[in-house]
Amino acid sequence: MDPHRVLVTYRLTAGAQKRLEALGYELDLAPPGLSRADLLSRVRGVHALMCIPADRIDTELLDTAGNNLRVVSTNTAGYDHIDLAAARRRGIMVGHTPDAATDAVADLAIALIIMVLRRVPAAVAMARTGQWSPEHTMLLGHQLRDKTVGIVGLGRIGTAVMRRLTGFGVCQLLYSDRHARPEIAMQVGARFVDFGTLIGKSDIICICCTLNDSTRHLFTYDVFRQMKSSAVVINVARGDIIRQDDLVRALTNRAIAGAGLDVMTPEPLPVDHDLFGFPNCVVLPHVAYATLEAREAMCQRCIDNVVAGLNGQPLPYSVPY
Repeated sequence: MDPHRVLVTYRLTAGAQKRLEALGYELDLAPPGLSRADLLSRVRGVHALMCIPADRIDTELLDTAGNNLRVVSTNTAGYDHIDLAAARRRGIMVGHTPDAATDAVADLAIALIIMVLRRVPAAVAMARTGQWSPEHTMLLGHQLRDKTVGIVGLGRIGTAVMRRLTGFGVCQLLYSDRHARPEIAMQVGARFVDFGTLIGKSDIICICCTLNDSTRHLFTYDVFRQMKSSAVVINVARGDIIRQDDLVRALTNRAIAGAGLDVMTPEPLPVDHDLFGFPNCVVLPHVAYATLEAREAMCQRCIDNVVAGLNGQPLPYSVPY
């Protein structure tokens, strides 16, 4: 029997590539930045697809792949780039890599909070240009202690962020979600509130929820206006949870005090985008997952899904659909 054909649309770690090669699959290791046309060309006839959010896995792609395709596994926890209904209709198993990058993303969420509160980018720029002095009122920011922090989405990442925040002496931890999670909240002393209460009371709002129909453009200008003018918004989830033009408007009108973004729309963000013009807005190039440890775990779990699916077994990290 001919070997299974596996298309990988991103750069694997050395360990993951060695493992895949040892499995005897016919591998197509596509170069980074694969265009849509190249993706459609390469996907024809494959048995498994290992993808990333930049790859839109829709009806067109699944039809192009053909009847051989049995497994799609994204190298991320999020899977909003995959048409689950279309995959289900074709009997294609879909996997992801939950919890592989939880600690990495939570670490960066804390970093973004501190960068915005303490005006770190402005301080770095000042140090590099030599335009600073021992003036005690220079670049005054805020500390985390005694602040109220609201987490939108108490999943794995939201919980990990909360655990880290307990060490900073915050005043209170609030969270909003589709339903209360008392068993988790009790461990970190968090309180479940509705979304309106959270945005109105929080000094720092950290977005950790999944992107779906109910959270897409959840943060509009009207929502920003309901926040404290001293509030800071952090997004380590998905760019489309924020209506980006409304965020620009909120920063312009000083409806909020600042923002820290690891995700945005589109990615990469054009270098002349308005968000880069705000000194109180920190924009990172979607690197929350980018640690050696997380990257290895993501690649290995993606392979776990492919191996199981091609062997006719349930995926160990199947998406909930």
